[in-house]
Amino acid sequence: MTPKLTPEILKAAFPRITPANAKMVAQNAPKAMAKFNITGVRRVSAFLAQCAHESALFTARVENLWYSAHGLQRVFPRYFPTRELAEAYAYQPSRIAARVYANRMGNGDEKSGQGWVHRGSGFIQLTGKANQTAFAKAMGKTLEETVEYLKTDEGAFMSAAWFWSTTRLNDLADGWQITLISSRINGKNPAHGLAERKAYSNSLLKAFAI
Repeated sequence: MTPKLTPEILKAAFPRITPANAKMVAQNAPKAMAKFNITGVRRVSAFLAQCAHESALFTARVENLWYSAHGLQRVFPRYFPTRELAEAYAYQPSRIAARVYANRMGNGDEKSGQGWVHRGSGFIQLTGKANQTAFAKAMGKTLEETVEYLKTDEGAFMSAAWFWSTTRLNDLADGWQITLISSRINGKNPAHGLAERKAYSNSLLKAFAI
């Protein structure tokens, strides 16, 4: 049985969520979760917890690429091996995305700028032309429409739920394997922000039980 999602439950689980965002989540998440079979208290709790972490409590729908030179060398050492190169790109999000996402995930080269167009968007940061094209097809939309749709409340949840479904995370949620879910989403082991992801998941589970 899928639990009823309300702003009150979200506020109990995430004390720092704004009233407006609690209402937005309660209005938009259920449709996306229903479409992709994210049902039952464990699946719903795990899914929303990951979305909450990835989006800074549903405040961000697009990847933040505002990096200093130091930040670029720390986060993307492969693409910015020298201080001089990092300084040439610092605080220029469009150029940073074009470089770090070039020639992978279906994107063209750096000059194409596709890394910026198809940067992480939605509440689980769907990244790359290939992923966004696959999502567009699943939703019956053009790629151009999808790039903008990802930035909407509905699209941000739909893309997150589609990713969750295509990577088969429901089974892991049923087994409450939050560490593994986190790594599948973040791409690292252990996942960045694992402690918060676990805390959010457990808080939601408890809030639904109240």
